[in-house]
Parts: sequence; structure tokens; C-alpha cells
Amino acid sequence: GRLADRVAAVFVPSVLIIAVLTALAWFNFGPAPQASYMLVATLTVLIIACPCALGLATPISIMVGVGKAAEYGILIRNGEALQRVGQVRTLVLDKTGTVTAGQPTVTTVMALPGFDDKEIFALAAGLETASEHPLAQALLDAARARGLTIPAATQFEAIAGQGVSGIVENRMLWVGNHALLDSHGIDAAPLRAEADRLAAAGQTPVLVAIDGQPAGILAIADPLKPDSAAAIARLRELGLRVVLLTGDHRATAQAVAEQVGIETVFAEVLPTAKAEVIARLQADGTVVGMVGDGINDAPALAQADVGLAMGAGADIAIESAGITLVRGSLHGVADAVALSRATVRNIRQNLFGAFIYNTLGIPLAAGALYPATGLLLNPMVAGMAMALSSFTVVSNANRLRGFRPPAQPQGHPT
Repeated sequence: GRLADRVAAVFVPSVLIIAVLTALAWFNFGPAPQASYMLVATLTVLIIACPCALGLATPISIMVGVGKAAEYGILIRNGEALQRVGQVRTLVLDKTGTVTAGQPTVTTVMALPGFDDKEIFALAAGLETASEHPLAQALLDAARARGLTIPAATQFEAIAGQGVSGIVENRMLWVGNHALLDSHGIDAAPLRAEADRLAAAGQTPVLVAIDGQPAGILAIADPLKPDSAAAIARLRELGLRVVLLTGDHRATAQAVAEQVGIETVFAEVLPTAKAEVIARLQADGTVVGMVGDGINDAPALAQADVGLAMGAGADIAIESAGITLVRGSLHGVADAVALSRATVRNIRQNLFGAFIYNTLGIPLAAGALYPATGLLLNPMVAGMAMALSSFTVVSNANRLRGFRPPAQPQGHPT
């Protein structure tokens, strides 16, 4: 839209000046009857220069592009988001629910001597009943599936980026990461080796401490989406630098990144700091896109040049993003980038066509060929030519309807 506005800002005054100069030239130097020739030539210039095609060039392409995106399960909030996503050079991916399935499950329960597996599991699940974190839900689901009795918790407290604490069955409980135990002066050393081993295998170790003593580990695995690696390969082929951003354990994030082919990882990032990471990347002058699905992704999605939300994600994430991926697949990001670039190319073709047409048509309408050939353009022919330029722009925009993203996986779109 801005490109068309910039062209029109120069084009329209130029045409009016040319029309005035045409009128003066015909009135002062033209054959008799001067007034008739002057009127015909001036009107013909104004008719052929009418910038209908220029005005149509951007909106018609965007309209077709947004409709085409919807076919591929990509909902685009506005034309600006459609044009901007093709300019993204750094794409930041949240891990949980974006690269991974967002359906974490408990894979391992390990209790230190003096503690019982079922006991720490039940106590941790009791504490997590008050939490809204996806990992908390995984713990609860697994505890219920094992038929454990889940006790109630009191004095519950959630510490952002660390975990939760509270009292369960008169025992003080901490459930979270190393930072949580360290900040409460609990020695996590007996758990560290096992936690590191689990994290290196791509699992999230959740540490449990009871009454100030390390008690055990609950390991949670969130499987990768089956198409994440292929989609990230497509994004890299499109020239994007892909970055993984997560609050999870660094070794866990690194293991996931290696599985899907991501080189740059920002791990153990507090929810409040995700937007700051985006701002730091933007400070290098790169156009940054962010893909996320959770409540804590909303500020980062809003901070990014283009926010893309997973359709199954939190409402606030979808509200903060310019683009929503209904199918919840990263292939949708690659489709959106490819479609955006095709749309912007189409807009430029339309603007070029409209501009070249007017540039060639105006001298003809002004009577540039009259002194040599006696040829003067009929206003009716100019009107037809003007309409034809609009038809050309609309036809070119409709070519976008045949757009197919490169390396499209089978069965997509449905």
C-alpha cells in the first residue's frame, strides 16, 4: 500500500502538470481550431493517466493473497502482516507446542534414598493442582493415570521461570528447576547428574525437594511434532535463520534443537524476558518473526515484526499475532513466507505494468506523434486503454490463485 501511495504522490501531480502544459502547447502552437484540439488533447491525457490500475495494484493482490493463505490454513489479520512476513530474516520459535506437540508426559520418576517414588509423585501432583503450567497438567494426568491419591495443597506459590512451592500433607514442598532449589538454599547436587542425563536426552527434569531436602526427579518428555524437522528445513531453504526460544533447561533445549536442525538456542529464558530477546535480535536491524502458542508468548509475539500464533494456542497469543496458523504446523510458516514473497512480487508487477502503461500512453495522448504523423489519440480509445490497464492488473493478481508453495507435503491443503 505504501509503495502505491509513494508512486501516486509523485504521479498524480506530474500528470496534472503535463495536462496543463499540453493545454498551453496546443492553445499556443496548435492548428486551428486551437480550443477544440486543446480540449481533446488535455482530456485524453487525463483519461489515459487516470490511476485506476495504480490504485488496484496493491489491494487486489493482497485480497487474492489473503484468500489463498486461508486455503492453506493461514489466517492473516491484515495486508501489512502478509507483506511483512516475506521480509522476515530471523524466525524465533517457542519450543513447547510449536516445535514440540505440547502434550508433555511423565516418562521417569526417580526418588533418592529415604524417599518413595509414589510418595514424591503424589505430593508433587498435589502441589501442581493449583498451577496452570502445561507441565503441571502433565504431572496431574500421569498421577491420575497411575491411580495415585492426590492430596490438597496450601500456601501455594508460583515463582516465574523456576517452579512452585507450597505445603502438602504438612510437608514443605518445592517442585521446579535447579534455580528454584538454589534460591531456597537447597542442595541440588545429589540430583544434578541424573537431571543432566535426562536433559541431554531431550527430556525436562523437574526436581522435587521436601522439607528442605532434595527428594527426587520427575522427567517429562514432550514429543516433537512429526513435521517440525521437515518444516524447519524448508524455512532454512527460504533463507531464514531459525532460532529456538524456551524457558526450559538448556541441555533439553539443545537436544531438541539438534533433532530438528536449529543452530541458535536461547534457553532458560524467563517468560517476562522473551520479548527482550526479540528486541535484542531486532537491534541488529533484522526483520524478526516469532512463532508461539502460550500466554507467556504474547508479549514476544507483539514485539516481533510479525507474530505467528498456533491455532490451538491461547487466545491472548492469537490476539497478539498478525497471523494464525490454523493447522498448528510449522509448514504453515514456510507457506506464509513463500506466499508473501509471491504476493509482493505480484504487487510490483502490477505497479510496474500500470506505471509503464501510463508513461507510454501520456505522450501519445498529449499529441507527441501529431507533428510527424498527424496522429492524435481519440478520447474514447484512451478510455478503453485505461480500462484495459485495470483489466491487466486484475488478471495478473488472479495468477496468484494458482500459487503452490514449494516442497509442499502430501495432503496439504485439505
